[in-house]
Amino acid sequence: MALHPQARAAVENAAGELPVTDPAYDIAAERERDRAAALAQERPAVADVRDVDAGGVPARLYLPEGYDAVVLHAHGGGFVFNDVEVHDAAVRRFANISGAAVLSVDYRRPPEHRFPAAPDDLSAAVRWLDGEPGLAALPTFAHGDSAGGNLALVTALRHPGRFAGLALVYPFLDPTASYDSYRTAADGFDPAEAAWYWQQYAATPADLEHPDLAPLRSDALGTLPPTLVATAEHDPLRDEGEHLALLLAEAGVEVVGTRYLGQVHGFWRHTGVFDAAEPLMWQVAGWMRMHADRVRGAGSRP
Repeated sequence: MALHPQARAAVENAAGELPVTDPAYDIAAERERDRAAALAQERPAVADVRDVDAGGVPARLYLPEGYDAVVLHAHGGGFVFNDVEVHDAAVRRFANISGAAVLSVDYRRPPEHRFPAAPDDLSAAVRWLDGEPGLAALPTFAHGDSAGGNLALVTALRHPGRFAGLALVYPFLDPTASYDSYRTAADGFDPAEAAWYWQQYAATPADLEHPDLAPLRSDALGTLPPTLVATAEHDPLRDEGEHLALLLAEAGVEVVGTRYLGQVHGFWRHTGVFDAAEPLMWQVAGWMRMHADRVRGAGSRP
């Protein structure tokens, strides 16, 4: 399928932007622009929203009315960009759709804080959830988009048996950029920019081969809980996400893979721009609901 007209318009609108690979690129200024744009968005009401200290890591906890599951959310942004504030509107919408409490983790970002700061922060948040009586007993899911998908996956690998499920939206997994979609499906996402993000994230060249940074290299994929992987057709990260789904299936993990036709990287949280964004939220929410009900029916809590 060709680019969806909404995706084509998004690519055209971004065509003149300064690439992150340009020496004149200002990371701090871009972060501020992203936050300003996020603050201008409409924010759906949620029954209770709290900023919390999650084991020494700042996080935002969303508690919709009647929540009966928990989602640990890691935001995307190439590890470098975005934060809890930038993802606030999307997470509010997802919390209401899913009926789950969502802990959105404001993990440390490179280049100020390189690997393994981010996965360590997610692990600290897991330990914090374990100590919260109102949350610890509920079925818990790990969720993330792009770089956040990497972090959600690594967190599930670090804490085997802890999660009822793992939901990954176009996860960023392969520092080698070795899959064909980097050459055939890179609409609006230059592979050179993908390489730049990995360079910011890794503290040393050896980190690029560490399974906590490059989780496709992990020998523990078979320990993962049921997993949902959603990819976008016109995304250089498409093939690595779909390869992960194949690896999990071969390892005996219950896995579902969905490719969103005509879509580009980054569409998930922009419900006002892409018709496919909210249906993806509903898909993830319904999949989580199914697995939460299974956990409750079995009388156990991952």
